[in-house]
Amino acid sequence: MNPIKHLVVIGTGLIGGSLALALKKAGVVERVTGVGRSRENLELAKVRGVVDDWTHDIAAAVADADIVLLAVPMSAYESVFTAMVDTLPATAIVTDAGSTKQSAIAAARTCLPDPCRFIAGHPIAGTEQSGAGAAFAELFEHHLCILTPQDNTDPAALQRVQSMWEAAGSRVICMAPEEHDDFLAAVSHLPHLAAFALVNAVRKQGNDEHKPFEFAAGGFRDFTRIASSSPQMWRDIALCNRQAIMHQLDALQDELTAMKLALQADDGEQLLDDFKAAKTARDAWLAQHGEASS
Repeated sequence: MNPIKHLVVIGTGLIGGSLALALKKAGVVERVTGVGRSRENLELAKVRGVVDDWTHDIAAAVADADIVLLAVPMSAYESVFTAMVDTLPATAIVTDAGSTKQSAIAAARTCLPDPCRFIAGHPIAGTEQSGAGAAFAELFEHHLCILTPQDNTDPAALQRVQSMWEAAGSRVICMAPEEHDDFLAAVSHLPHLAAFALVNAVRKQGNDEHKPFEFAAGGFRDFTRIASSSPQMWRDIALCNRQAIMHQLDALQDELTAMKLALQADDGEQLLDDFKAAKTARDAWLAQHGEASS
């Protein structure tokens, strides 16, 4: 791809910082400016070479930007878009890395002067860690990145963003934003809510003598790893994609209810069938996608 002369990363944490490092490693970006609220995090990003310079001022940062990446909580999109409206170059491309796409597109249509140059995107990669200190250049290698262009999306802008993510190591596909939000509600949003719920269910148990976490081991740790993710970020995702997530919560509740009924009926065969079906489906997924999908 042609080098990005100036990339502005608004939200210089795990995702935005890792993209900056990946593009620097690939030699396809000349300058990266970090934008955020935490001076400590931005200074750390500068020390680690994630960014070349930083500011708290969104308008100033984007004044000569080629590409602007939003890696902020979904609830911040409208305020961030509004802050850049007066200084954003007409040639600049704006993209994002958020987990819900319909709400991102709606915010761009409301706030940006040329929403045709907004490319909604979602890299399917991450860890439970946050901040510039958690960023690493290899985060996106062999991982999927989904772009959700609209009928009026600028094709050159779309190609530029696709090339950017490919340079970072991602495999890029395009799909409708509604389809993205439905799929991600099932395989990403629901697991995070389930992890939060499980930790809270266990947390509320125990007695004066013992705390339930004293007995937790590898299985509990593995299942609940993502409950260490940012509560603010996941609150925003849940609210922005609430209809699709509510549908998935209903589906999970149906499975839990069926399991409870099988236990009440002492129906070991039903439990075994359900457990086998789940194991078969997961083993097939791992065989096809391996650890890169984790």
